[in-house]
Amino acid sequence: MERPILATINTAALGHNLRRVRELAGNSRIWSVVKARAYGHSLRAALAGLSQTDGFAVLDLDDARWLRAQGWTKRILLLEGLFQESDIPSVIELDCDVVVHSANQVTWLERQVHPITIFLKLNSGMNRLGFRPEAYRLAYHRLHAAGHRMNHMTHFANADYIDREPSVGAQMECFTKTIDGLVGETSLANSAAVLWHRNALGDWVRPGIMLHGISPSGQFADIAHANLQAVMTLSSSIIAIQDLEPGDAVGYGSRYRATGRMRIGVIACGYADGYPRHAKDGTPVWVYGDDPSQSRICPIAGQVSMDMLTIDLTHAPWATVGSKVELWGKNLPVDDVAVHAQTIGYELVCAIAPRVPLEVI
Repeated sequence: MERPILATINTAALGHNLRRVRELAGNSRIWSVVKARAYGHSLRAALAGLSQTDGFAVLDLDDARWLRAQGWTKRILLLEGLFQESDIPSVIELDCDVVVHSANQVTWLERQVHPITIFLKLNSGMNRLGFRPEAYRLAYHRLHAAGHRMNHMTHFANADYIDREPSVGAQMECFTKTIDGLVGETSLANSAAVLWHRNALGDWVRPGIMLHGISPSGQFADIAHANLQAVMTLSSSIIAIQDLEPGDAVGYGSRYRATGRMRIGVIACGYADGYPRHAKDGTPVWVYGDDPSQSRICPIAGQVSMDMLTIDLTHAPWATVGSKVELWGKNLPVDDVAVHAQTIGYELVCAIAPRVPLEVI
């Protein structure tokens, strides 16, 4: 018998979310960001569900090569650009656009006579990648003089916060001032900016997590206005039930103790599947009933193990061995689970382990 855990990827939901990005982003074109195996959802699903995007943004050449091998003919952007000068022939062969963020990359590309489409990255306050304003224009002119097709990019540090510096406004001001008079298209907005700062979009937006129906802020309520759909459903089943007496403990470390008689459901899902080990007691799990009206949330009770987790079935007295559960998905936003685990939805979907079967529908 196969273990019942399954991650189901809904490509129709991906397509729906892409259409919502188009509605929010106006005339901007869309780089669909599909790094980290499309945030754990697989490039195969991304290619099927996001086929109407204007381009894909990936992390490395292997992803670009796979997309081209599947017949993708539209644009591909390498988000971290070249990792070594020897990457350049593959960039040309695969016809990729390239982010340039360091002096080494400028030097390598100056020696390249074949024109490449470049998005030069400005460090406008994120302090991660990119040229500081005082160095940006020189890098631009060097690459422009070498015959490359030049465009401009920056990345917002706090688009999902309203009270942190640098603000989107401050970074926009820095960006606008720095590129003044320089030819080229612009790319600024990540998912958070598309959702909440639509005066800061640029010619190309770069949505990632919102395409997968997950909130950049970590709070699902924050994206209710966007009408996005969950793309991944992580499901499993109850494989055992324990009847506890008052004082009985559950799991490693005996973290949870019964205060009265209760039933505990054991689910085939653990941290080796990518479920967060640090999920607290009370983390929600959706338990399906034979009748949809019976389905409800049951809380985790006890430490998550390598291959199993345990839930309190007090509110689901009808549940039995074989009852289906949803760890996150359509009925239970992954953001809600992440809050209880003191992390963000990004981490949970990206952490799905290779041993979990992936079904693309």
